[in-house]
Amino acid sequence: MTSKARNKPGAPAASVPASKHEIRPGQSIELLKELHILTRDGQLNQDSRRKLKQVYHLFQFIEPLLREVLAEHGQVRLVDHGAGKSYLGFILYDLFFKSQAPGAAGHIYGVETRDELVTRSRELAQRLGFAPGMSFLNASVAESMQSDALPERLDIVTALHACDTATDDAIRFGLARGAQHMVLVPCCQAEVAAHLRAGKGAAIQRNPMAELWRHPLHTREFGSQLTNVLRCLQLESHGYQVSVTELVGWEHSMKNELIVATRKPGVARRRAGQRLEEMLATVGLNDMRPRFFTPLLDGTAGDADEAVADLKGAAQHG
Repeated sequence: MTSKARNKPGAPAASVPASKHEIRPGQSIELLKELHILTRDGQLNQDSRRKLKQVYHLFQFIEPLLREVLAEHGQVRLVDHGAGKSYLGFILYDLFFKSQAPGAAGHIYGVETRDELVTRSRELAQRLGFAPGMSFLNASVAESMQSDALPERLDIVTALHACDTATDDAIRFGLARGAQHMVLVPCCQAEVAAHLRAGKGAAIQRNPMAELWRHPLHTREFGSQLTNVLRCLQLESHGYQVSVTELVGWEHSMKNELIVATRKPGVARRRAGQRLEEMLATVGLNDMRPRFFTPLLDGTAGDADEAVADLKGAAQHG
């Protein structure tokens, strides 16, 4: 078969041995096989080579945050919320934590509601020798905020492709625990679109901007965009500096928006909270204020530290 024939659209991707230039020195080959980045015989095909590049691309965004926290605190305490199979946690441990002195880099905590995935992750960590630096908690967001299995101080909260409101759960968790950094890759943002759809008739009558979401396809796309804009404003209102970029080609789809938020202690951005409230009112989503909660704007919770304390108290009584 010629090279030209092998590369025809729809033809199976040819597997080739993984090059030492494609896999970082010291990386666990067994882990890459478990994550289906390498085949069982240690080879890469076109799709898995692309996936490997994407893994390294994501790591480039998170590594500077890990090094910053390590330099400041001596250890990194990271929670991967909505961890699923703990894909991200294992990659971070393998590429960063494993290379540090034993026990010196800190700890990764994977939080997941599905017990079978938690069990699988524990078994894999034990098999790879990662168990001393990785723990897995079977818990909901409310349970994780009150769990004694997690330390009081957390440095980084991640949520990779946490579907729909699971990203909001991760934000709520990060705010309650006063996380220094949050790294979020949202997915399948359907809740806002559903609310827009329910109120579409009334919105079209009173607001010409409702043409942005009149058609069903636009409702879904605009709802997704609006969701992440509201999340960014929410984080800013709680004292975080936010940047948004693309995680290019992660799923070969539109689901590749990366939100990185860094907390600036003692600062709450009143204007961001006000703008969020104005946007909710403009698009007829006043009933979603509890979802995109902000610090009080009347001066009773004037900074982000007080807002975090209020949120912790609410979680303990909820």
